[in-house]
Amino acid sequence: MNFDIPDSRAQETTVMIVPTFNERENIPELVRRFFLQLEEAHLLVVDDNSPDDTASVCEGLIQQYPNLHILRREGRRGLGPAYLAGMAWALEHNFEIIGTMDADLSHDPAHLPRMFSVLKDNDIVIGSRYIRDGGTINWKIRRVLLSWLANKYAAKLLGIPAHDLTSGFRLYRRKVLGNLQLERVKSTGYSFLAELLYRAHKSQASIAESPIIFFDRKLGVSKLQSKEIYWGAFNLLRLRCSKDLFQ
Repeated sequence: MNFDIPDSRAQETTVMIVPTFNERENIPELVRRFFLQLEEAHLLVVDDNSPDDTASVCEGLIQQYPNLHILRREGRRGLGPAYLAGMAWALEHNFEIIGTMDADLSHDPAHLPRMFSVLKDNDIVIGSRYIRDGGTINWKIRRVLLSWLANKYAAKLLGIPAHDLTSGFRLYRRKVLGNLQLERVKSTGYSFLAELLYRAHKSQASIAESPIIFFDRKLGVSKLQSKEIYWGAFNLLRLRCSKDLFQ
């Protein structure tokens, strides 16, 4: 099924945030694929001082892709803070549609036109692995099952009407992020993604999903560690019991 490419106005007011740490092998291909789909949109790389000099690789691409931006951060501060820094930058620069995606080519920019189509009637769109026409490639059965169960648990616990709360492939409307009091977000890592959706759900934002095929990385090393999974489960319980989410 084909979906229309967003018009120039929509693209010019869109920025996708890509957190990076040691992604120099993947970032040139991601940039190429992204601008092949949305040549007038913007791409913001938020780099955590990568030892492999990912940021310098990005800077070398700016002449060819002038809508590519780099935000360098000192030290390795983690996924959640990287997203927050990128979102603050996007809000400051008055973008109307603010998206997030992974740097390791797990998220195919070819899914973006369909996600934009779904966003027309919603406030947030999640690129989902766990709805019809979605899926994963090159994952072992154990990993698929663990991820699916974790998302079922999170959705049930937080009461969020979605199937893939840990997907980082998303589109947000500016007005939604502006209402979430991002400075109060406490989660880091992948539980950060669930907290954003929980805050959005509690603020009455409409959340929809669009199917994606998730490709396991071919180059580089995964950043997800076992302790982050357990810490994420604890954070979800903390969120559910919190009485001062917006106070």
